[in-house]
Amino acid sequence: MKWSLAGSWKSQGLVLLLLVTVTALSVYMMAKSVAAFLLLLASLLLLYYTSFSNKMKWTLGSILLLIIIPLASSGGPAYESYMEVATQSGIYIAMALGLNIVVGFAGLLDLGFVAFFAIGAYTYGIFSTTQAKHFLSGDFIPFSGSAFWFFILAGGFMAALFGVLLGLPVLRVKGDYLAIVTLGFGEVIRIVFNNLEKPVNITNGAKGISSIKPPDLFGYAFTHPHQFYYIVIGILILIIYSVRKFEHSRIGRSWKAVRENEIAAQAMGVPLMRTKLTAFAVGASFSGIMGVVFAAKMTFIDPSSFTLLESITILVMVVLGGMGSVPGVILGAALITILNLQVLTEFTNWLNQLTLQGVIHFPLTLSPSKMQRFIFGAILILIAVFKPNGLIAVKNRKVSEESLRNRMATAAREQVKL
Repeated sequence: MKWSLAGSWKSQGLVLLLLVTVTALSVYMMAKSVAAFLLLLASLLLLYYTSFSNKMKWTLGSILLLIIIPLASSGGPAYESYMEVATQSGIYIAMALGLNIVVGFAGLLDLGFVAFFAIGAYTYGIFSTTQAKHFLSGDFIPFSGSAFWFFILAGGFMAALFGVLLGLPVLRVKGDYLAIVTLGFGEVIRIVFNNLEKPVNITNGAKGISSIKPPDLFGYAFTHPHQFYYIVIGILILIIYSVRKFEHSRIGRSWKAVRENEIAAQAMGVPLMRTKLTAFAVGASFSGIMGVVFAAKMTFIDPSSFTLLESITILVMVVLGGMGSVPGVILGAALITILNLQVLTEFTNWLNQLTLQGVIHFPLTLSPSKMQRFIFGAILILIAVFKPNGLIAVKNRKVSEESLRNRMATAAREQVKL
């Protein structure tokens, strides 16, 4: 049931204000309350279902993300823990939105999407450390943390470039064969990074790259999760805005036409290869940008961070959230990240404490730590069974019949003039 049908905008605003106030105060005053923090984040979902205008939703959402959530989280010792979860959620949301362009909009199944994430991470990791001195010389190497802002663009560009290079030979195949080829591409990139220490040491191989410089802005270093939170939120807002613009643009309609029927799309004049390459490039660029942020945040990267499991996880976020649905993908990515990083971890720790205190007893084969992945998988299955179209199914843009007639009449008059 849509909340927008439940009452007037005043009553909706009152309920939203009450929820935000109670949960924000609870998070601020308690040492650590996962439930209160999750309810505070849920206010963003509640805001989505209100009948407010889009401008009002963007304004209130920005206030929640940039002011209320960080301020409420800063009251206790769990501040950095909360911000870490929020930052990681933002990174995965951005990557899921990128994959949604490829899979959800264009209908191209990509199982090697994490490769673009790795390309962005290594682009910054190599040039912000002495690793670059193995194959380049100059006093400007390594770059300082202030170059991070340039490498956000450079990482996105490099990932987009590799997306195009991947697309040129493989987009002649489709369906299951495309999935197999992209899976192979993801594994090839990981293996190359794992072995690219000979004959020239570019990636330092399996040892990874350490001491990556954190971002620096006018002498202010970003080293803690609450500082990276603002970087991620700023980038994420731009990505969401871009995706919404792409979705309802000519290229967005071309992506959807290719997804529905390639032959019909070609018959209507859609350039098939260029449309697919654009989808790969745009989606890859978002992943590459977040790869740069990930490398700067972790200050260490190695090939084990970019496995097939990461690609599958991002794809699950898109499918369970709702393929082609921007709010659905955001919800799916946030839900799965929070389940992995906080909810299931806290639940497992709680069960372990009860076991140590002798309150409950589990057989060794059913210990909470071993059952965590089972519980996670069961939750995903339940979501897929009861919400087969995703948590928030895609909605087609509605066009009034009168508006369509007016457009057709205008086009006819212009054709007559010509």
